Amino acid sequence: MNWHSRYIQQAQWTHDLRAYVFNKIGVNGSGRVLEVGCGTGAILSDLPKGPSLHGIDLDSVGLAECRGHVKSANLVRGNALNLPYADHSFDVVYCHFLLLWVSDPLQALLEMKRVTKAGGHVIAFAEPDYSGRIDKPAGLVALGKWQSASLLRQGANPSFGAQLAESFFQAGIKIVEAGTIQGAGGEASIADWELEWAVIESDLAGSVSGEDIQKMKQIDKAAREHAERVLYVPTYFVWGQIGEQ
Repeated sequence: MNWHSRYIQQAQWTHDLRAYVFNKIGVNGSGRVLEVGCGTGAILSDLPKGPSLHGIDLDSVGLAECRGHVKSANLVRGNALNLPYADHSFDVVYCHFLLLWVSDPLQALLEMKRVTKAGGHVIAFAEPDYSGRIDKPAGLVALGKWQSASLLRQGANPSFGAQLAESFFQAGIKIVEAGTIQGAGGEASIADWELEWAVIESDLAGSVSGEDIQKMKQIDKAAREHAERVLYVPTYFVWGQIGEQ
């Protein structure tokens, strides 16, 4: 499984939103920007060269790959629940498909708030809510349930997206804008579809029989060929700003 390709795919889903928010903030200029959970650098590598770029992740293998993709970034191995930075260190702190994987997302947001300067910005660009997932035709409903169960087994909270805005409120971060992103699960190219299925097969291996997985794949393929496939996972974002501290 090529995880960098997967992260690039996910980054494409939020490209327009990120461009909009970063333009409003003025990220094209100077300043210090931190990505919490930077992975292999799919988002960091897409940022403008003006600001000082920083990234943190628990996965040493992903960080090593990130160094190859974003040579100018200052990268640290560490935990989102205890960020190894001084208070008020950054102008912008953001994450992307991260908080659903964190054992205590409120603590992660409090840490993101702590290391952000007064007047700075904290952004969660994408957090899904699989409890609101819609699959059509009906024969594919089980696939969504299998994937949600797989996320739970891996330690994620598949319905966290619906709690995102409330978590920002509890962290004391003023919400500037919030909503759902467009494009996460919409019309996909053949390459995107194949990558999506590589993820599904990886996630379900060992919990669902290979025969059942392949049956679902064929139903999915036929539905797409006949323009009958509907897949919608509500995926939330919140852009917040830090007041005087």
